[in-house]
Amino acid sequence: MSIADTGIRALTDSDMLKLPEGYYEAQWYAAYTRANHEKRVSEQLAVSGVERFLPLYTSMRRWKDRRIRLEMPLFPGYVFVRVALRDRLQVLQIPGVTCLVGFDGKPAALPADEIETLRASLFRAVQPHPYLAVGRRVTLRSGPLAGLSGILVRRKTAARLVVSVDLIRRSVAVELDETDLVAP
Repeated sequence: MSIADTGIRALTDSDMLKLPEGYYEAQWYAAYTRANHEKRVSEQLAVSGVERFLPLYTSMRRWKDRRIRLEMPLFPGYVFVRVALRDRLQVLQIPGVTCLVGFDGKPAALPADEIETLRASLFRAVQPHPYLAVGRRVTLRSGPLAGLSGILVRRKTAARLVVSVDLIRRSVAVELDETDLVAP
């Protein structure tokens, strides 16, 4: 009886080299952190030389005797990192990082345009917003955020553009002038 008759086959070099897409090229991932550790994780990632993005917004808090302005994470529990999958241990070894968000134990890369959209929207006052998947999609046609797309929401007399990060199911809202919007 030969090896071919038993159904056993030897592994070839091409079988061993089947690595996940993006293994060697840097992509954006969402790193899930322990509660209230986002800023600390971001600082430690900077020390490690990892490109990271932690969007913050200003929140005014009021106590009995004073008011204070706090910088809060726009997406609580998440820091965005740009690494190649082969270097993911550099992120996972940071104290406070729980995992890279993904499916079936495999980290899922975020589209680079979503991160660029978030970076562009931070030039204005942004606030966290409940995640929206359905609504009237619009695009900004002028101004510093031209090309930014999201879902239109009206709040009292103001128009807000809700930009979502689908992988982590979180959204942010940006107030803007309704005349700058166009339906795609």
